[in-house]
Amino acid sequence: MTLVRRALATLAGVTALVLFATGPAVADPGPPPNSMASLGDSITRGFNACGWYVDCTGRSFSTGDDTTVNSHYLRIRRVNSAINGRNHNAARTGAKSADLYGQAGTAVSQGVGYVTVLIGANDACTSSESTMTSTATFRANIDSALTRLKSGLPNAKVYVISIPDVHRLWSVGKDSSSARTAWSLFGICQSILANPTSTAQADVDRRNRVRQRVVDFNAQLAAACTAYGANCRYDNNAVFSYPFTLAQLSTWDYFHPNTTGQQALATISYPAGYPW
Repeated sequence: MTLVRRALATLAGVTALVLFATGPAVADPGPPPNSMASLGDSITRGFNACGWYVDCTGRSFSTGDDTTVNSHYLRIRRVNSAINGRNHNAARTGAKSADLYGQAGTAVSQGVGYVTVLIGANDACTSSESTMTSTATFRANIDSALTRLKSGLPNAKVYVISIPDVHRLWSVGKDSSSARTAWSLFGICQSILANPTSTAQADVDRRNRVRQRVVDFNAQLAAACTAYGANCRYDNNAVFSYPFTLAQLSTWDYFHPNTTGQQALATISYPAGYPW
C-alpha cells in the first residue's frame, strides 16, 4: 500500500507540473475564417498612411492588403485562401464608441466570420478634458455594439483590441516642433496635447487624467469581451503597452500611424488574438 501511495503521489506531482507548464486551457479558435470585417475609427481606416488627410484602407493593420503592413487579413489569407477579397472595412474616420453599434450592424449584414474592434481613441482625444466620453457611457456603447454582433453573428470570432496609450503620443512628440505645430494647427487631441511643453502641475495632472481615462476604457473593453463569452478575445493591453515611436506616426499630423505604424499594429495585435 505504501508503494501504491508513493506511486500515486508521484503521478499527481508529475500531472501538476505538466498543468503548470502548459498553463490554463485556451478555447479552440476553430478554423481560420472565410471573411472578416474591421470596426473602429481612423486608425483602422489607415488614415494618413498613404496620402494627405485621406483614408488608406489598403494599409489598415486589420483588413488592408498592403504587403508591407502584413495585416490580419493577409496573415489569415496565407492559411485560408477562401477569405480572399472578403475583407470589409466598416470603420469610419472620426468614429467614437457611440458609432460602433452602426458599424456592428454593417458587419452583421456582411455575414463575416471574424471581426476586429479598435475604438475609443476619439472618446478620449477630444477638444478638451471636459468633453471626453464618460467611462459608464463608453461601456454602455461597447455592450450595445457587442450585443448586436453576438445576436447577428453568433458563431463569429470577435477580437477587441486595446486603445493605444495617448499619453505616449505626447511623450514622443512634445520635443518635436513639427509635431507641436501640427497638433496646434489641426486641434488634435487637445485634451492631452494642449500646452505640450508645459510642466505646470495643472497640465501634468490633466495629461495623467486623460491617460487614466484610456486605462479605464481598456478595462471596460476587457470586461465587455469577457462578458461576451468564448467567441471574444481581448489583446490583454498588447497595443496599449506597445512603446510606439515618433517615426511610426504620420508626418502630416503626428497622430495617426503611418505605414510603419500600421505594420507595427498588425505585428503586435495579431499574435495576441486568435492563433490561426
